[in-house]
Amino acid sequence: MEVSALQKARYAYTPKLPACLSREITRIGLELGSPTESIADQGKLKALFKNSYGKPLASFVQGNNDKIGRVLAVGVILSGGQAPGGHNVIAGLFDGLKKGNPESKLYGFLGGPSGLINNKTVEITSPFMDEYRNTGGFDMIGSGRTKIESPEQFASSLETAKKLGLDAVVIIGGDDSNTNAALLAEYFLAQGSSIQVIGCPKTIDGDLKNEYIETSFGFDTAVKTYSELIGNIERDANSAKKYWHFIKLMGRAASHIALECALQTQPNICLISEEVEAKKLSLRQVVDQICDAVVKRAENKENFGVVLIPEGLVEFIPEMKTLIEELNDIMAKKEKEFSELESFHEQSIWLVTQLSDPSGYLFTSLPEEIAKELLMDRDPHGNVQVSRIETEKLLMNMAESRLKDLKEAGTYKGAFSTQNHFFGYEGRCAFPSNFDSDYCYSLGFSAFVLIASGLTGYLSSVRNLTAPAAEWIAGGVPLTMMMNMEHRHGAEKPVIKKALVELEGEPFKAFEALRDTWAVKTSFLFPGAIQYFGPAEVCDQPTKTLRLEHSKEQP
Repeated sequence: MEVSALQKARYAYTPKLPACLSREITRIGLELGSPTESIADQGKLKALFKNSYGKPLASFVQGNNDKIGRVLAVGVILSGGQAPGGHNVIAGLFDGLKKGNPESKLYGFLGGPSGLINNKTVEITSPFMDEYRNTGGFDMIGSGRTKIESPEQFASSLETAKKLGLDAVVIIGGDDSNTNAALLAEYFLAQGSSIQVIGCPKTIDGDLKNEYIETSFGFDTAVKTYSELIGNIERDANSAKKYWHFIKLMGRAASHIALECALQTQPNICLISEEVEAKKLSLRQVVDQICDAVVKRAENKENFGVVLIPEGLVEFIPEMKTLIEELNDIMAKKEKEFSELESFHEQSIWLVTQLSDPSGYLFTSLPEEIAKELLMDRDPHGNVQVSRIETEKLLMNMAESRLKDLKEAGTYKGAFSTQNHFFGYEGRCAFPSNFDSDYCYSLGFSAFVLIASGLTGYLSSVRNLTAPAAEWIAGGVPLTMMMNMEHRHGAEKPVIKKALVELEGEPFKAFEALRDTWAVKTSFLFPGAIQYFGPAEVCDQPTKTLRLEHSKEQP
């Protein structure tokens, strides 16, 4: 296989491990804490997870571990959307297994969880593994979004694991995938099986985190990739001085990506979905906020700027959320009646008679192309696919209309030319940063030690991430500890709770303290490309979010 010079160099990179995982393999001991509780709904979750609820926190310490040299067979799954560093989780797991006992085997399930259900596997050997070390993507074994949820799927998963003679299954995924890992661990135990299940925290959105999971892997690389692109656009905007750039960024459920990119690049405006929801801002108020900055910058003869928009913003605007919920309900109950209407004009007139008055007014005020997206693009459950709504165009068009009114009123005399962008897939498969390469490798190696120590129902954990890698703290967190009950698809279900941007947290407060200045004064920062070689302060730094959360950086 032909590879680039950078890829060759990345193959040669040796990820750094915490000191607790770098010692002689038989000297990696296990220390267990007190029993844990879930973050909410303790009674309900204890009843659902009769065999796996309340497990203690696990830490790796210096000690004796007679179990670690056993011959093991492990299967690994990449689940959900891609995130930089997934291959290094597999590499850390593989190297740990081989270090424990060269006879141990690692199998990759092809295409995500469906590979476990349907027994589609490949054995991961040293030459195969070496082709993917420190590289982006999930192309080594592929990924998928199949959920293991039916009795037949659970039974097939156990049958596959037994046929392969597995001691454990490792699921590399986000909050939904690791909720699935918790359910699978409980199912195996309920069936009297000793097959273990361990998770690893993945998602570029950054919303799988808590006290013991300081960040999900891939977030570091993704935000640095996006920030390079945003910085390039800011430089272009400041050069041409004639465009306002509206940039939508991935992050449907949380705004961590937008916030981190704002801290790295200092755009004129960055909208934070959680703040919009907390303040109950209307769509008009959000647009007015943008227009206010445009008008003030025009007074300084600066008819250009950059606006960052989280992917899921529309669901956090209360009136838009209500509109979407009403549309979903109408489509579920009256789909046949709606489908018989041939033109968009007919559909719109009919919908207004079905919607509440506020939602009907809002729907008719939307730009036509956005209104069409709300109607035409629906998921298999009949719901609006919010991630496909071109929010950047919605805000851009509404701002243009509002500014036209201000110009006619004589309160705005500038020019407003626009460009729109969506940065999403560009960041999901980049070469992982040194931080993600090290972090992911440590997560994989930690997963091996959890397996070798006989644990199940745990998420691999590596903490103290603002310190040098040697000082990182490795161990495991019980999956049930991070769970609560949520209403999904008409029923209460156990899920790992998503971590949203905390408006009282240090990252948001740092942004809040400076954003009014950025809105008016051009303060762009240009982070440049991810650096893989050079001094640690350039190459190994974690995100500003992490540094602020751990008081390693001042606003």
